[in-house]
Amino acid sequence: MSLIITDECIACDACREECPNYAIEEGDPIYVIDSDRCTECVGHFEEPQCVEVCPVDCIIIDPDNQETMEELKFKYEQLMEEEA
Repeated sequence: MSLIITDECIACDACREECPNYAIEEGDPIYVIDSDRCTECVGHFEEPQCVEVCPVDCIIIDPDNQETMEELKFKYEQLMEEEA
């Protein structure tokens, strides 16, 4: 389950700084989440940090990109290998 940012985004930049996987980028006009990098903070935190800091609650689960906990953990491990 990757996350997405809805049209309610106010482009405040709070979420981008909190993402440990650098999955959030400035878009036009709203921020976007790279589903290949989003692990919903699995491997880093208990809860997605972007959701925690969003002042307008515009970050939701992407209904078109359902991932299991195992898939999120695998993605996290792959990202850590890339950074090593």
